This record gives sequence, C-alpha cells and structure tokens, in this order.
Amino acid sequence: MTNLFSPYSLGSMTLTNRVVMAPMTRSMSPGNIPNDDVVEYYRQRAEGGVGLIITEGTCVGHKASSGYPNVPFVAGEDQLAGWKKVIDAVHAEGGKIAPQLWHVGGIRKPGIMPGGDEPGHSPSGMAFPGKVTGHAMTQADIDEVTQAFVQAAVDSERIGFDAIELHGAHGYLLDQFFWPGTNDRDDQYGGSLENRVRFAVDIVKGIRAKVSPDYPIIFRFSQWKQQDYSARLAETPEALGEFLQHLVDAGVDIFHCSQRRFWEAEFEGSDLNLAGWTKKLTGKPAITVGSVSLNTDFLPDGGDSAFKDAEISSLDNLVERLDADEFDLVAVGRALIANPDWSNKVKDDNLSSLTPFNKSMLMKLV
Repeated sequence: MTNLFSPYSLGSMTLTNRVVMAPMTRSMSPGNIPNDDVVEYYRQRAEGGVGLIITEGTCVGHKASSGYPNVPFVAGEDQLAGWKKVIDAVHAEGGKIAPQLWHVGGIRKPGIMPGGDEPGHSPSGMAFPGKVTGHAMTQADIDEVTQAFVQAAVDSERIGFDAIELHGAHGYLLDQFFWPGTNDRDDQYGGSLENRVRFAVDIVKGIRAKVSPDYPIIFRFSQWKQQDYSARLAETPEALGEFLQHLVDAGVDIFHCSQRRFWEAEFEGSDLNLAGWTKKLTGKPAITVGSVSLNTDFLPDGGDSAFKDAEISSLDNLVERLDADEFDLVAVGRALIANPDWSNKVKDDNLSSLTPFNKSMLMKLV
C-alpha cells in the first residue's frame, strides 16, 4: 500500500495520500444550504484519512441547475457560508476538499426547488435521445450557464476550497453536449467532436482565466450515461485522445475517469482502464474510480434499485495498477459511506475490519 499512502502534489494543493472521496449525491441540505450534519459527514471522512474529498454534486447559480431536492448550491451568501464551515472542519483534520460543480441539464423536471417551474435546459431539449422534454439552450443560455460555472469556481477558491471539479459525466448537462444522442444542434456546439466539446472548453477557459494560475481544475467524465450504460463517447483510443486534448488545451489539470468497475479494460488489446488510457493519451494525471474495495457496482441491473448491497473485495488489482503508474489517485465511494475511516483501516492493513456496504446505510448518515 506504500504508493496509495504516499503524498501527492498538484498545483497549489498537496495531499497526504492518494485516496479521494468520490462525489455522491445525498439530498440532505435543506434549503440547498450545507448544515451542521453535512459538516460532520465530511469531517468524519477527513478524520478517517481521506487525502482529498470531492463533495457531492453542488449546483452552480443558474435557474435550472438543480434536478433533485435538497442538494447544496455553491451560490448565495448562506450557501457559501455553509460550505465555509465544511471547509474549515475538513482542514482542521488535515484533509483537502473540492466541490463538484454541477448542472443537471435536461435531467431536471419542473417543480424542483429552487427553480420552480423552470424546465430542464439542454443542448437540444433532450435528456434522452430522440425525446424532447425541455428547453433547447440559446446562445444567451449558454453564456449565462458558462458564467455561473466561472462564478462558482471563483467563489470556491475565495472561501477556501483547495480545488474544483467540473461534472462532465453521467449524462448531465456538459455530457449532454458531448453525446450525439442528446445533441443534434447544427451550430458551433453541435456536429463535430470539436464543436460538441466547445461548451465545456469555454467553461474551463473562463475558470482558468479567473482563478489562480496554480489552482487545480479537475474534470470528471465518463463513457457511460445514466440514460444508457452502454453509451460511449469514444470507440477508439484515438477518439478519446482527441476529446481529452481539447480539455487539456483549455486548462484541465487532472481527469477524474468514471467507470462502473475500475478493473475493466477500456479498449480491446490493452488492460488499461479509462484512467490508464487518459493518462497515457494526455500525459495528465488521472483519478480512477469504480467499485473500489467492493465486489459489485452501484448501478441498477435487471430491475434492481440503485445502490446495490456490496461485499468487501481485494485491493490487489488496484494496488498493482497504481504501482505501475497507470493512474495517480484512487476515488472511493460507497466503501467510504460504510467506513468513514476506510483510508486509515487500509493504511493499517486492517481490511478484515471493513464493513460491507448496504443500502440501509444511506438513511443513517449524519
């Protein structure tokens, strides 16, 4: 486990180890404001040895950014004050923390607060391929959302977050622009891959110009979508490299590469996973994620509900890949819900004491 618990530096941020808390939506911030329970939730994981906490999806200040009740925002005086308490608690335990900046796009349904009757905003009014249910974004909408992301990043640095992550995965707004299934625009944001990535590129460029030069920008992306687990942005390494290079050129410092199962190879002919290919193609650091230390992924299959129960599994494959420099950081999700001290237990070679994950734990979190 030596490499997993070695320090790591990225720009202005130095981590005590390579363990990252993966972002997990909780819907436990009434009024969209992180409260004392949220402070304690993240404090426990920092105390438990996590090097970098990436928060649950945190909505930017746009009228249609939220798609779920009681999710926190990183916009508004009270919301930012709530996050400042979280930041201070995490720092007091020696941890680092970054917000995941989020806009759900077409996934939104009218009635979710804040936003009220505002429909979902997406590149072509679609959350699912071929089904128009919301508002197709105009240039004015795109400019407004871009500014909301930039402002959220500026505010995040100002109140003490150590980095920011942009949520460009899982079929939410930025990913809806990437995915031809939900983007049939015929302007500069549609058609070619270069055009489909333009919105995200403009957001990254806008943030890079407004935050400190060494302030880390993390970008999370995925091949799969919540609308279609088999969807792929890139069928070949060459296509993946083209997609990522646009974001590298814009100013992304590190990629968070979302897979359902980290041990699965991304392309035929190589054992490299998505993070491994990302690092190889771009030369940028990469975070791997996907059922770390658990024996099954969280997503529903065959009629199951999301967040399936999972047993503890070996870390041997993960450690071998990290030792081979396939990726740089390791994000842990459900195992950290079940074990706030997961990092410390693994560091102490006490895996036998880890608690398996079950869905009932979601209702007991502080």
